[in-house]
Amino acid sequence: MTQSVKDLKADLCVIGAGSGGLSAAAGAAMLGLKVVLYEKHEMGGDCLNYGCVPSKALLSAARAAADVRHARKYGIQTEDPKTDWAAVKAHVAGAIATIAPVDSQERFEGLGVTVIREAARFADKATIASETTRTRARRIIVATGSRAFIPPIEGLKDVPYLTNETIFTLPDFPEHLIILGGGPIGLEMAQAFTRLGAKVTVIEMGRALPRADAAHAAIAVKALRGEGVTLLEQHKAQRVSHENGRIRVHTDNGSGTPVIEGSHLLVATGRRAVLDGLDLEAGGVEFDHKGITVGDTLRSGSNSRVWALGDAAGKEQFTHIAGWHASVFTRRAFFKQGTKASSLPVPAVTYTSPEVAQLGLTEAEAREKFGSEVTASAFPFHENDRAIAEGKTLGECKLVLHKGKLVGASIVGEGAGDILQLVSVAMSNGLKLTALTNFISPYPTRAEVVKRAASAHFTPVVFGKNSRRLVGLLQRIP
Repeated sequence: MTQSVKDLKADLCVIGAGSGGLSAAAGAAMLGLKVVLYEKHEMGGDCLNYGCVPSKALLSAARAAADVRHARKYGIQTEDPKTDWAAVKAHVAGAIATIAPVDSQERFEGLGVTVIREAARFADKATIASETTRTRARRIIVATGSRAFIPPIEGLKDVPYLTNETIFTLPDFPEHLIILGGGPIGLEMAQAFTRLGAKVTVIEMGRALPRADAAHAAIAVKALRGEGVTLLEQHKAQRVSHENGRIRVHTDNGSGTPVIEGSHLLVATGRRAVLDGLDLEAGGVEFDHKGITVGDTLRSGSNSRVWALGDAAGKEQFTHIAGWHASVFTRRAFFKQGTKASSLPVPAVTYTSPEVAQLGLTEAEAREKFGSEVTASAFPFHENDRAIAEGKTLGECKLVLHKGKLVGASIVGEGAGDILQLVSVAMSNGLKLTALTNFISPYPTRAEVVKRAASAHFTPVVFGKNSRRLVGLLQRIP
């Protein structure tokens, strides 16, 4: 018997219930608009179910193990920690379950959104179809996220590899985890599993954390190696094989062909936008391998009804960017504002220990763009009293300036991601560098490193020859 198809009309149709899609759908519904939301998998998307939330939950368990090992440093006698993998997975699942109601179908239906848990595709430029529905919409958002990119390495498709979608529910704890990719995901998982007791080898064809400040990335890499992570930079994986329950990765480092053998393989070589099955051609929506072709407005140039948010837009792949894209869409589509996707500097954080946080341009990028007019002002964590008191002095705050204006910041160290937000507020609101010096910072806090780094830029002027002469003159005044 043929199932009947229900015809719907909407002010907004959203494909994808991840961060960007949910934020846009909620905003539109709260503005009184009729919204239809399609999701074929889990509500909350990749971040909640396979990405940010489970990875940070796993990192918290790993940090607990590391704290036990380091307790002797503070005069606390302990035994070496033992990992109960089932309990660790339960902790990860518990974090997901606690957050899930915020992204649930029930919550969005309570907001007035029609939620359809089916795969969606374009039927024409204005219509989205699923197995049981056809929705004609004034505006359409594609927010389908991304999935792990699987590189075309010989033999890889024949090997039982892991991705971020399977690593957190792995039945057995890995004895030796091989990780392809030395980016944020690869290094976070490398440190986590090392701290939990696994042997870990990371294979990276270039340098690890290639988008971060090179000096700060090197500090994090050295710390990970100090904890036992084997990190092979400038090693290209050429072939993968699976023999007698063991995985072998054949690499090329330019001077030899080392073979790495382990029990499990995690592929963390980047992500690609999920666009398959959408029939974008039927909707007249142009796209490429990065995502849907959109400009700074996030609106399709080939179909003006269509907008792309988050990873589907082919820009930075962060959950917070998807949320920002939803804000850009809401401002432009409903309030007719001129906000652009590039209106604010983009923060990025790798949640290793130490954390590596980046905002705007790195020092190298700034020098390439602006040349000799760039200066950098830094302050080390080992001179911060809170860091000294807690025995966590590894790190530095660096502010990147062009003609005295903030164009970027890099921070490596404990809590770098949280500390970076001070600089983010300043840069996002066009504040002068003096704004980062003109406030009272509670003592003792790590965030003081930002104020000290900013103050260091002015030290030659404030305490220079001219200032000393001026003060000398002013002292003659009774």
